[in-house]
Amino acid sequence: MSRAEKEAAVAALADEFRGSSGAVLTDYRGLSVDDLKQLRRALGDNATYAIVKNTLTKLAAKDAGVDGIADLLSGPSAIAFVRGDAVAAAKGLRDFGKTNEALVIKGGYLDGKAISADEIRQLADLESRDVLLSKLASALQASLQNAALLFNAPLADAARLMGALQAKREDESPATPQPAAEGDDS
Repeated sequence: MSRAEKEAAVAALADEFRGSSGAVLTDYRGLSVDDLKQLRRALGDNATYAIVKNTLTKLAAKDAGVDGIADLLSGPSAIAFVRGDAVAAAKGLRDFGKTNEALVIKGGYLDGKAISADEIRQLADLESRDVLLSKLASALQASLQNAALLFNAPLADAARLMGALQAKREDESPATPQPAAEGDDS
């Protein structure tokens, strides 16, 4: 690889780091070309998967301001650059790793912070972003319904009290005499 090609590769990797919300570093040793194709399909639109050279990746990460991954760049390395939902990308890697034990997650970074392989596994165990947002919306809606009931309770209590007082007053009021019917001569 010529110097110009290396500089272009470093620039391209730096752009990938800058354009992604996170990256997961893996060891791909033992995976075939077909396995790598399946892995890329498993990641879908959430991430792109690229085999990288460690020294060039270290330079690109430094250039992009990504700290904490240089120690992970040893041995055969590949990176899944996360562009979409990080949870979905982590799930894709985890699920692929269940059937292909050759894939080893080394670690990565997310939102500018280095994360370990265990943290990536925990991320994969989370529910998707859409499910979490719907649960949050349901919780907020339930809180609003409870607040509405709470604010409505004093008015309902007051209405019941007024009804009870009116019924009591009607029970206690003296009976009014009924007028005599016409034609009654008694």
